[in-house]
Amino acid sequence: MTTPTLPDARTHASDPHMKIAEDALRPHLTGPGWRFVTPTLAHAGAARLSLRAHPEPDAAQVTEALPGEALDLLWENAGGWAYVRTAHDRYLGWARADGLHARPWQPDLTVTARRAHAYAGPKISQPIRAELAFGARLARGSGEIVTENHRRWVPVILPGGTDAWVQEVILAPLDSDLLTFAQGFLDTPYMWGGRSAWGLDCSGLTQLVYGAFGRPLPRDADQQQAFLTPVTDAQPGDLAFFPGHVGLMLGGRRLLHANATHMRVTVETLGEGEYGTRLQSDLSGFGRWTQ
Repeated sequence: MTTPTLPDARTHASDPHMKIAEDALRPHLTGPGWRFVTPTLAHAGAARLSLRAHPEPDAAQVTEALPGEALDLLWENAGGWAYVRTAHDRYLGWARADGLHARPWQPDLTVTARRAHAYAGPKISQPIRAELAFGARLARGSGEIVTENHRRWVPVILPGGTDAWVQEVILAPLDSDLLTFAQGFLDTPYMWGGRSAWGLDCSGLTQLVYGAFGRPLPRDADQQQAFLTPVTDAQPGDLAFFPGHVGLMLGGRRLLHANATHMRVTVETLGEGEYGTRLQSDLSGFGRWTQ
């Protein structure tokens, strides 16, 4: 009898030790003792929510949920950890249960600034109530926009229900193209599992940039390579793939990428210099969005 092949464990939830799995895996798991659960809706709180490989504070961060982002809550353990999945790319990880909230949550504002803050009142000297990033979700608060020293302040509700104020400019529509937007992340610190301008890893950068222009990508570099159409000659905006790594082609042989060599987002030229030469030798292909 052939054992069924399980879907990708990064996106489909099961724990053979606890004998628990999400209901969608019922056809794939045989034998007695399995308990199947249906995910419930939740969302990340007002702080970026770290998702880890194991329910331990020192476990590697695998990704993070931005403030207000939707989550699937699968199960919790007795130690205060919740097994969750990010709704936008279905990526699994363990998060502190006190960092997420159950629905209802109906955000109607999206932060478009790379980094921003929410304040306790409509003035830049007021205390900061939250660190925000591109893609964070907020709800419009009650009351009118306040103009202060030519600045326009919008009342908002942070995930979790706290009232705050943000400047209207951080909610403005994007006014740049993909490559210009991407280069705005130059020198952003490298952070394993990071998905924001407070810290990025390689696939977090490419996923964030593509997603900003209506091109949703999976989370990891190998998933992104499998998702995109392979091409031989790179054009600006194509992705370049290496073992466990990905970057964005800017034109010619220039590559923008978040990397742990420089511990920040940098531009390299494939085939030039010590690092560029190593990248060129490790290049496994290019991928293009053709959806």
